Amino acid sequence: MLQHLFLGSNKFSSKFPLSLWKMSGLLYLSVSQNSIEGELPSDIGGLKAIIKLYLYSNHLSGVIPTRLGELQNLQSLDLSNNSFFGQIPLSFANLISLESLDLPLNALSGTIPKSLEKLSYLKRINVSFNDLEGEIPSGGVFAISTLQSFLGNKGLCGMHILEIPACAITNPGKQLKLKEVLLKIVTPVIIASFLIFLFVSIWIMKRQKKGKSKDLEKVPEIGTRQLVSYHEIQRSTNNFDESNLIGEGSSGSVYQGTLFGGTAVAIKVLDLENEQVCKRFDTECEVMRNVRHRNLVPVITTCSSDYIRAFVLQFMPNGSLENWLYKEDRHLNLHQRVTVMLDVAMAVEYLHHGHVTPIVHCDLKPANILLDEDMVAHVGDFGISKILAISQSMAYTETLGTLGYIAPEYGSEGIVSASGDVYSYGIMLMEVLTKRRPTDEEIRNGNLDLRKWITQSFSGSMMDVMDANLFSEEEQITC
Repeated sequence: MLQHLFLGSNKFSSKFPLSLWKMSGLLYLSVSQNSIEGELPSDIGGLKAIIKLYLYSNHLSGVIPTRLGELQNLQSLDLSNNSFFGQIPLSFANLISLESLDLPLNALSGTIPKSLEKLSYLKRINVSFNDLEGEIPSGGVFAISTLQSFLGNKGLCGMHILEIPACAITNPGKQLKLKEVLLKIVTPVIIASFLIFLFVSIWIMKRQKKGKSKDLEKVPEIGTRQLVSYHEIQRSTNNFDESNLIGEGSSGSVYQGTLFGGTAVAIKVLDLENEQVCKRFDTECEVMRNVRHRNLVPVITTCSSDYIRAFVLQFMPNGSLENWLYKEDRHLNLHQRVTVMLDVAMAVEYLHHGHVTPIVHCDLKPANILLDEDMVAHVGDFGISKILAISQSMAYTETLGTLGYIAPEYGSEGIVSASGDVYSYGIMLMEVLTKRRPTDEEIRNGNLDLRKWITQSFSGSMMDVMDANLFSEEEQITC
């Protein structure tokens, strides 16, 4: 009934016991990095259930038994750093579950079987430092392989891998056919491509002269649409009815609405009684004029009058990242959390380096990260952002972000810089991976410092990763 047998990195010598190959229920076998000698017997075909087989770094010799092709559950096979000779068995084409094949540092000869192209699950192959020759197949796993997989085989050739010499054409008839193909097909294609490029270039130049070039990112920019009226916002929100309220904050409220034409929007209405909030409106307008990116919340238009200051934003049906972290009816798996934080990193990178004047957000936190219908993250709320001059790398301000997320130099001295955003991003990354707020009571009262928070939270988070079966049992043991 034994399923896992790991005997690697010992000093075993001599040959394999024949009884080993009768263990039909064995799933994992590793006898790597020993001094085992002799040939690999054909009885190895008796390991019908085997999934991973590691025999690398021994003194095995002889030909690779063809019965290895009977192991149709096999996912990983590593026979590297031995003394196998002869050809790669054609029976390997029957390993329908194979994902990785490692045969380097042997004395294998002949050609690489073209039939290996048909193994749909095979994602990695390495046959380096053998005596193989002939053309490298170009389909399947070979289409995504690199030079490192074929080094040390002077006889190999193929055009689809860089630095591998092209195969010589020995048949004069083939050379003649190749010239005909070049003359009849390739040459007209090149001429046609040049003409198309010429026409497209002229067309683009004419459009630019007329001022009709479109936004490549297709992200709405303030000023590209007419400002909506106060009455239109009243109508779309049913006179600011509470049933349309989707969020509240210190600076105002956010309502869901529908503009004429049926466009669903989120309308951020600022509190006019707060003078600082009105300044935030001007700041956010200034920022949004300068930015366009797929991971920033698109501003469709604005409304500014004696009665109201409001932004009309693209509606994000999946709400904020904060809700997904802490509401009981919502859950993000590890892959989704990492993907969301990658989206946020792309937005921050764009703000800091994507245009002439760097922009510092100053208030990165889960509540300001919104998710669209495809769970793509968008950074929003630029009310206290700072646009730094080209010659400046930092600025001073009295406006603070959210405690727990702001950098020490920002909170104590009012220094605003791109580094402060990176600090806030790091805190948010820890929070997203551990689902523990940096403003928890233990941390706020000084009973738990930042390093202990990260250590304690990550110990639980790693157990969640193990429970989620994201890694194999062998990889979990390694972790």
